[in-house]
Amino acid sequence: QVQLVESGGGLVQAGGSLRLSCAASGRTFSNYPVGWFRQAPGKEREYVAAISSWSGDRTGYADSVKGRSTISRDNAKNTVYLQMNRLKPEDTAVYFCAVRFRYSGSGYYTGQGDYDRWGQGTQVTVSS
Repeated sequence: QVQLVESGGGLVQAGGSLRLSCAASGRTFSNYPVGWFRQAPGKEREYVAAISSWSGDRTGYADSVKGRSTISRDNAKNTVYLQMNRLKPEDTAVYFCAVRFRYSGSGYYTGQGDYDRWGQGTQVTVSS
């Protein structure tokens, strides 16, 4: 099935932007919902954003990033993106993408337990 690799993280100043990528192997990535999560040192992993399968017409965001982040997918490139703008030091974390294999209809998913496979993560560091 699908293998996931995150990229696009790095060191940025507060107020800057990053576009994270979640690249998938195989040919069926468009069939599955995808989520982004993050984990800061000493903290629990938390939900960031999620997108539905196929057209990705349904999306969701955590309150902490709503209004300054956009999740999207490009099925031709087998990639899901997380565009993050106006970054804050509290955005510093390792960011993970995850895919849900179980089918339960259209929609997106916000819980860690909703997902079945995870990438290795990409580090985002925002300096003040």
